[in-house]
Amino acid sequence: MAAAAAAVRARRGARLSAAALLALPALALLALLALTAGRGGGGGGGGGEGQPGSRPPPPPPPPPLPLPLPPGLREELRQRRRDLRRLAAAAGGGGEAAAAAGGLGCGDLSLATGVSVLGWGFTKVVARAALAGGGAVALKSVHGAGREVRQCVQRYGAPAGCRRLAAYKLLKEVTLLQRLQHPGIVQLHGQCYDRSGDPEIRVTAMLELGSPLEMIQLLQTPWEERFKICLSLVKLLVYLAHSPLGSIVLLDFQPRQFVMVDGNLKVTDMDDASTEELSCKEDNDCTLDFPTKSFPLKCSAVGKCEGINEKKNLFNAYRYFFTYLLPHSAPPALQPFLSDILNATGDLQYGINETLKAFEKVLHLYKSGLYLQKRPLLLKDYISLKGFRTVEGEDYKCWPSYSHLGCLLSVHSAEEAATICNSQSQCQSFIITQRRTWTGRPLASFQSSLTDLIPDANAVVYIKRSASSGERL
Repeated sequence: MAAAAAAVRARRGARLSAAALLALPALALLALLALTAGRGGGGGGGGGEGQPGSRPPPPPPPPPLPLPLPPGLREELRQRRRDLRRLAAAAGGGGEAAAAAGGLGCGDLSLATGVSVLGWGFTKVVARAALAGGGAVALKSVHGAGREVRQCVQRYGAPAGCRRLAAYKLLKEVTLLQRLQHPGIVQLHGQCYDRSGDPEIRVTAMLELGSPLEMIQLLQTPWEERFKICLSLVKLLVYLAHSPLGSIVLLDFQPRQFVMVDGNLKVTDMDDASTEELSCKEDNDCTLDFPTKSFPLKCSAVGKCEGINEKKNLFNAYRYFFTYLLPHSAPPALQPFLSDILNATGDLQYGINETLKAFEKVLHLYKSGLYLQKRPLLLKDYISLKGFRTVEGEDYKCWPSYSHLGCLLSVHSAEEAATICNSQSQCQSFIITQRRTWTGRPLASFQSSLTDLIPDANAVVYIKRSASSGERL
């Protein structure tokens, strides 16, 4: 850390090269990132150690700032501290505190290697680090040169106080992640809270590592995978509407706030989440406004706008996810059901529970094959060769395929595969593979020519009779 501090003093404000960043240990890197705009830190000192997955203990109260601060900044700090204490009280409880032992701590962070910056935003910077015991985590810390800190310094001229103000957002996120447990929320593996006595808050959160959500890439994936992402999002919003902390709204609801972890969608940025519902005196106080639409809501007897958090999340899911991912290349028989979902969520006719039921209905129709329209049976036009499979290799392409080397599609049965093969002029044969999608449906490989056959007791090759007439089988 001494070397890192010396480097900062010598080159304050200078940009670090990628090689320099990779060469730094985790604590030094995070300190430098936090210190770009002045003195601060990402974490250091002692801390509890443990295994990923258990809840870390809540951070202790920060030490007071020694210098007088501008009144406006003092008030903002008071508000965030009060909000954090209120949230911590709601998320706490005797049993929770006892269960919080363990988790990764400062000791684990100091031994992390291979640190590289993944990105940064308004308030925080995120890095990737390899743990000494194996595996990797995402490291979040306050971005000392981020827009929030810079704008605060421009207003108040107090860098240390401004970094503390930003740190409260990270502490809020840590507190939320300690309490909220759901497959659609990124997992908190631990935190490093510096207890060295420095007046600034120096905290680093260690989180489950994911990859950024790329909407353009998602649009090129099979419909079944896009439906899975939308269904996962709906299940997350059901949880947030009925969470242990009450109804939670994601105020900064954008695709960039989500990551993919092992093919599953997870929200990774919770610092702008809120458990507060809008207060009201009458219905006119409860208009939910979006850039292109407004929705009048009811003011409840307890002076809160009914369901405003739930409805805001749902409409954002509609405009950022459903409209792009649901309809394109969906099975034709399912498109009317998907249109109903889009219309009902786009006009907020559904609540989140009704939306989940509609998604589950589509999933049932898809998995069971009930969506398949009655049509002539085409499998009789194929010769089946049991105990063989074709040689895998590059072949004609179709969209959207599960393989970039050929045409690999999800099917309910061999009969559906025969229908697909008949609709594609290049297709002469297909095989139902042993691979399964997340719904349990098999993948069928479609081929344009008869290649060498390989014995396989578990396989069946289906060949068009017209294609086999001139071939020796």
